[in-house]
Amino acid sequence: MSKTPIFLIGATGYIGGTVLARLLAHPSKDTFDITVLVRSEEKAKKLETFGVKTVIGSYTDTALVEQLAEKAHVVFSCADADALDAANAFLAGLRKRHAKLGDLPILIHTSGTGLLTFGDSAKGEQPTDKIYFDNDPDDIEKSFPPTALHRNVDLAIVQADKEGYVRAYIVLPSTIWGIAKNPLVDAGIQNPHSQQIPALINAALARGQAGVVGKGRAYWPSVNIEEQGDLFIILYDAVVSNPEKIGHGRDGFYFGENGEHLWYDISKAIGKVLVKRGISKSDEPTSFTTEELVKYFISEEIGGSFGTNSRARGIHSRSIGWQPKLGTRDMLDSIDTEVEAILKLQQKA
Repeated sequence: MSKTPIFLIGATGYIGGTVLARLLAHPSKDTFDITVLVRSEEKAKKLETFGVKTVIGSYTDTALVEQLAEKAHVVFSCADADALDAANAFLAGLRKRHAKLGDLPILIHTSGTGLLTFGDSAKGEQPTDKIYFDNDPDDIEKSFPPTALHRNVDLAIVQADKEGYVRAYIVLPSTIWGIAKNPLVDAGIQNPHSQQIPALINAALARGQAGVVGKGRAYWPSVNIEEQGDLFIILYDAVVSNPEKIGHGRDGFYFGENGEHLWYDISKAIGKVLVKRGISKSDEPTSFTTEELVKYFISEEIGGSFGTNSRARGIHSRSIGWQPKLGTRDMLDSIDTEVEAILKLQQKA
């Protein structure tokens, strides 16, 4: 029996590793022929013990990405939502595959609800009433120009789907939280940590008090890493079992969200943990200065993203059978564990 060739980009990352771990545990795992692109020879050797084929390289090597994509019936793009050159490369490979074999490849690409922050100027001062729904492609299409975050890559993928040489599905995670736990993490292959909440924790530890952009009065959605991983696999299974009924291309946006939070709520929870641990005297977040945004978050723009609004409802995601259970309260309760993990990492450094 022939196997399904799968190419996964981002295997050692927080999201990509979580997706790969699920593919390796999938009921149909014996029918998968999985190839991943990895920079580290050490991690490549470890991945091979899991039955995964490895190629040493980077997604910035567009010729290599195109070559590997051409060999795959399924591509999971889980590395960089803004890497347009890489996206053009795997799309070129899938186009060649379709032309040579008549195969209609499946592409599942990772974008993000950072897209929804376009035009937002809240700077942490106020929430917005505007909520986006992933089952409303007309609103998404009219609301976001190519200059919006992630949008140029998303549009290239939608266009490829429109041209008919690939069926494309775009997953948009939100604030992903939780420490990933799976055999790839245990083997030292996958990064188990998210970015947003740990960044706020690291800044709070460095300044001795939790911080917010402005007043922290802006909303973002959130999703647990394990349930985000579930969404990718539920989507894949739905596409394989009933492709004609699963929205793709322009109709193929799937938000990863289960509840939303004010940025203040996260920073307040961090503040409480720091007080409990004797690290801070007050649990009340104070506003980051411009200098602090640059110091703790590389740039004022990146730091300022913690004051933006991104409001999303994953109606489309739930319509295919995704049923996330862990919500905002669970996220806030997890922050103590996140702080503990970061303190241990700092002790090892």
